[in-house]
Amino acid sequence: MITTHITPARIIRNLLAFVFLPFFASIPAQAAERDKVEAFLEITGFDIALDSIALSAGSAPQMIGLEASAFGSDWERLAADVFDTTEMRDMALEILTNTLSDEALSHAAGFYASDLGQRLVQAENASHMIEDDEVKQLAGERIISDLVQDGEDRVQLFHRMSGAIGSASAGLKAIQQIQYRFLMAASAAGVIELEVDAEGLRALLKEQEGEMILAIQASALAGNAYTYQGFSDDEVQAYVVALEEPLMQEVYELLNAVQNEITANRFELLAYRMAEMHPGQDI
Repeated sequence: MITTHITPARIIRNLLAFVFLPFFASIPAQAAERDKVEAFLEITGFDIALDSIALSAGSAPQMIGLEASAFGSDWERLAADVFDTTEMRDMALEILTNTLSDEALSHAAGFYASDLGQRLVQAENASHMIEDDEVKQLAGERIISDLVQDGEDRVQLFHRMSGAIGSASAGLKAIQQIQYRFLMAASAAGVIELEVDAEGLRALLKEQEGEMILAIQASALAGNAYTYQGFSDDEVQAYVVALEEPLMQEVYELLNAVQNEITANRFELLAYRMAEMHPGQDI
């Protein structure tokens, strides 16, 4: 058993790319058909975004002050089993089939099927699957620094893009919920011994909100700068306008909620499965 201090600042970057909103939209009057939703996942690139949730598994040991290597050579097998991409896609399909309206699906699919949309998806898919997030973060920060020095309006477009995809406050709540559910599950499974109770844990996470909000905003801005560096200002502007449309907002609210729930669900399961392992030893 490990006694742990909570250090959320260490894992913000690993989680915020995958989560924003902690709740689901209400079920629409006319939900989309499953085969349509499956095609929607592919054309929008959300299937790759779901797969990339698996990259966040390495942040789980960091939440309890350890590295994945401390759990032995079978850690990668355990993480791959818990964050199985087929299972995560099936979970998303089940949720979206019952919650995504056909109107919203058609609107988003129509945009992403365009030439610009498919180029955006290609860039986003590549960005999602970069395993070393620090490399992307540093490169994005350099791009932002250069844009600020040159007085470019592009920085404001990236700020608008971040707000359209999901606000920093919503991202903060989602990350807090994932941390809370993971740590409580790890405590219940006997993996760690928390120094605070459930109420104290929530209070501790709340105390660190200021630091986390700043980190979320900076990471989102750098991520946008890196991901869309190959696009012109007019193309970025067109994308921001598309993201701000009401139907697209409906889609992103739901997709963020799906990512959030799947990520939290997988981290809870991972916590219980970690009870099978011991730091420094194989299963």
